[in-house]
Amino acid sequence: MRIQRLRAATAGVAILAAGLATATCDDGLFPNDGELPLGTWGAADAGVIATDSLTHVHVGCTYGDMPGPIALDASGRFTVDGTYLLQAYPVAVGPPLPAQFSGQVRGRVLTLAIAVNDTVNNMIVALGPVEVTFGREPDMVQCPICAVPGM
Repeated sequence: MRIQRLRAATAGVAILAAGLATATCDDGLFPNDGELPLGTWGAADAGVIATDSLTHVHVGCTYGDMPGPIALDASGRFTVDGTYLLQAYPVAVGPPLPAQFSGQVRGRVLTLAIAVNDTVNNMIVALGPVEVTFGREPDMVQCPICAVPGM
C-alpha cells in the first residue's frame, strides 16, 4: 500500500513538474547522448551535481542521491529511485529514506520533483518542482551544504 501511495504521489508531482517546466532555447545541451549532462545545475536554494556514478540533489536544507548516469527518454524525462535525507542541516538527522526522483531536461533547464517515502512518519513528502540551470552554481542561502558527500 505504501509503495502504491509513493507511486501515486510521484506521478502527481511528475505531472505538476512537467506542466510547470519552462521551455528554453535549445542550445545543444539536450539531447546529450540520452543521459543527464554531467556537471553542476543550480538555482536559489536548489542544486544538482551529476557525476558518472552518482547524482546528488539539494532542495533547501535536504539532500538525496540517485545512481548515475541518469538515462533520459526521447522527451528528456527520467524517473529514478534513490534515497533522501529530509533533515540535513544544520545537523543531519535520521536515516536516508527511499525516494523517487522525476524530471525533465529542456535546453539548459532541469525541472525536478522528488517524492520521499518517509517511513519514520509513515507519509509521503513531496519536494519541488524546482528548476535548476546547467552551469549555474547552487545558491544555498539558508543551508550552505551543497556538495557531493565524499568529494
